[in-house]
Amino acid sequence: MMLQSTAFAGLAGIRHGFFTREGGVSEGLYASLNAGIGSNDSREHVTENRARMAATLGCQAQDLLSAYQIHSATVMVVEKPWTADARPRADGLVTRVAGLAIAVSTADCGPVLLADPQARVIGAAHAGWRGALTGVVEATITAMEALGATRPHIRAALGPMIRQPNYEVGPDLMSRFLGADPDNARFFRPSERANHPLFDLAGYITTKLASAGIGGWDDLGVCTYADASRFFSFRRTTHRGEPDYGRHLNAIVLC
Repeated sequence: MMLQSTAFAGLAGIRHGFFTREGGVSEGLYASLNAGIGSNDSREHVTENRARMAATLGCQAQDLLSAYQIHSATVMVVEKPWTADARPRADGLVTRVAGLAIAVSTADCGPVLLADPQARVIGAAHAGWRGALTGVVEATITAMEALGATRPHIRAALGPMIRQPNYEVGPDLMSRFLGADPDNARFFRPSERANHPLFDLAGYITTKLASAGIGGWDDLGVCTYADASRFFSFRRTTHRGEPDYGRHLNAIVLC
């Protein structure tokens, strides 16, 4: 049902999981552990799936929280639960409240979970290319610091996301990254189509973590696009001409 990172191995008081598409009740395109509140899947199925994820993390269903993601660098401090219909618009969540599982939803974008076990502060960032470029990873770390975390004690984990061999992008995206920093050229390599390079999102996120000066990180190295049996993928769905797709949750909780 979920994958775990060695970055958090042995850390007391922290549970986490990068959930796959396995272990739920959804059917068809959404089979089976679809967590997408914004998908066209049955609301009852999504609710049951999220309850199963919460139980796996050891928390109550109402305490498994994800935001209405907008591909931004906006980060929210989580102090109490909200309902699915009252989700804040944000792409990073941080908390120091035990029992509240903070999560980001993905279907190719990069999920980043973070924890300072000494300060007991956790974070979750939804890092698609827009959020990564505009600073959602750095903003999440800064928000964790405001709650008492210190960078040398923060550990991070990168979960399943689309990987460079399957991430062909257009020239406009590459131009935006090169405009921000010419050194970003190292995250692109040619594809079989002219002017449509392959982008290394995970490598770019890793560089952001390194520049932030945190204590360490781990990358699961798994590609959502390449493994249809375990993962949903927005891009794969687009290439297949399917009408919709499921979403994963990637969550962390203090216990």
